[in-house]
Amino acid sequence: MIELYTAATPNGWKISILLEELGIDYKVKPVNLSEDEQKTPEFLAMNPNGKIPVIRDTDNNNVIFESGAIMVYLAEKYQHFFPKENKYEVLQWLMFQVGGIGPMMGQANVFVRYFPEKIQVVIDRYQNEVKRLFGVMDKHLATRDYLAGDYSIADIANWSWVHIAYWPGIEIKDFPHLNAWVERIAQRPAAIKGITIPNKVDAETIKKAGQKLIK
Repeated sequence: MIELYTAATPNGWKISILLEELGIDYKVKPVNLSEDEQKTPEFLAMNPNGKIPVIRDTDNNNVIFESGAIMVYLAEKYQHFFPKENKYEVLQWLMFQVGGIGPMMGQANVFVRYFPEKIQVVIDRYQNEVKRLFGVMDKHLATRDYLAGDYSIADIANWSWVHIAYWPGIEIKDFPHLNAWVERIAQRPAAIKGITIPNKVDAETIKKAGQKLIK
């Protein structure tokens, strides 16, 4: 059994979508970020960085943190969405999300929506970098349906962020191939289910979470 410690964020969705795609039983352990539950001694014992998501595999008591590492662990354990024949192609697009899409969209979100003053040069810097990364994906997806051959953990990781491009103020329809990819994955029941775990995001929750980021 996989225990998933998570919250309604793109990094959390990466894992809940994958678990739904794998079709395995798992137990959700919601973490209330607004109440700093990720900073408790109990949580820090699992992840000293104090971030979600974290999983505990009760089959062997392995505890894994960092969403990219969790995705690789689960995909290897259940032998799906991480094909051996193009393992490193999948990994490079997974790292593209971990090191690029996630951090740049995250910073854009903070300065566009939550920072107490609008610093346009900073907003432009992060929005332009997100657009550049989207352009890379758009060009790549012009000749294929998914990032690395068949649908994989690379698609799940990137989609969890890219499908909410409107949050940092990016118009995804400016990137037609990327937009088509977003809509293609949105047709998958596991993707839609995964973004409701542990709960659907409401405006007040998002506002509180954003305010925490800048304190």
